[in-house]
Amino acid sequence: MTKGVTRRRCAMRILIAPDKFKGSLGAREVAENIATGLRDVLPDAKIDIVLIADGGEGTAKVICDALDGSWVNCAVHDPLGRKIDACYGWIRKRKLAVMEMNEAAGLHRLSEGERDPLRANTFGVGEMLLDASHRVAGQITIGLGGSATNDGGFGMARALGFRFFAGEQELTRAVSDLQKLTRIERPNALSLPKIIAAVDVRNPLLGENGATRVFGPQKGASEDKIGKLEAALTKLADVVAKAFQEDFRDEQGAGAAGGLGFGLVSFCGAKIRPGFDVVAKSIGFESKIKDVDVVITGEGSLDRQTLEGKTPAGVARLARKLGKRVFAIVGRASEDRQVREIFDGVYENAQPGMSEKENMACAAELLRENARKLAKKL
Repeated sequence: MTKGVTRRRCAMRILIAPDKFKGSLGAREVAENIATGLRDVLPDAKIDIVLIADGGEGTAKVICDALDGSWVNCAVHDPLGRKIDACYGWIRKRKLAVMEMNEAAGLHRLSEGERDPLRANTFGVGEMLLDASHRVAGQITIGLGGSATNDGGFGMARALGFRFFAGEQELTRAVSDLQKLTRIERPNALSLPKIIAAVDVRNPLLGENGATRVFGPQKGASEDKIGKLEAALTKLADVVAKAFQEDFRDEQGAGAAGGLGFGLVSFCGAKIRPGFDVVAKSIGFESKIKDVDVVITGEGSLDRQTLEGKTPAGVARLARKLGKRVFAIVGRASEDRQVREIFDGVYENAQPGMSEKENMACAAELLRENARKLAKKL
């Protein structure tokens, strides 16, 4: 009797690593709905979920959770100067503070009627940095997404002890007052740890692609305010360059969070880094991809901005580097060839005749449906 050899087929290994669908679902909800859809078709698949971020909202939580950190509270001021409690992650064993500027100065801190980048400032961000410094942090990683501000770090610098003058008059209020700026005084004693500014955009501080013109309108800046804000940040950059003998206005990411990237580099000696790379390194993301067959990522909107440092592009880049197939399931996607060709396939929730509001309301169901379609292809 001839003995037969039974060969068992190995289960497919799939890694799901999406970002949030802003205004609809958090990253974990996105991942779990994709996993549910996949299991409907591939019940034996080995599915792992890794939450990822790119410097925008959710960055601190991803890193803090991955490194078994805790959360600490501190009293700060919101964009309009009201007292609030903010929190950030603290990884004690590494003496690492992980925070997001939007905790103190984010759009979510203001009602739609309160949005005014001429008044909003980053003073509270400086207070968070000081709190982490007093905790004797060896490093601060700060995500620069979701800002309500366009002050170039003016408010943050004031919280750290920098003083701004127009002649003999000290400037402490509206961002537009910076148009009259003539000199800056450094604080007598300021000791900050190494600061990494994690960004998900590459915009410079000024110009057509700068902080004000690209992001100002979503923060409440009308055309007349845009002119004042651009003039204010231009003068700030000019005076900083003269006073500090360094000019960072054109550095990639200087325009992040209304120019806070510029402010962190200029006033704090920070280093600007792509947020996805910062998060991926912190959580050991590359090693998690090595042993899987397929990678699935996603976000609410896939477009040209995705290529500027957003999560799906970062995931795709690493997956390609390691020779893995990578797919995106997204809320909606542009037809831009350069965006689509970094994936082996793109699946959209958006349907003909469906409004954006309907799309967002049905996001979970549509994610499961698209995951089932992808699973059948796999």
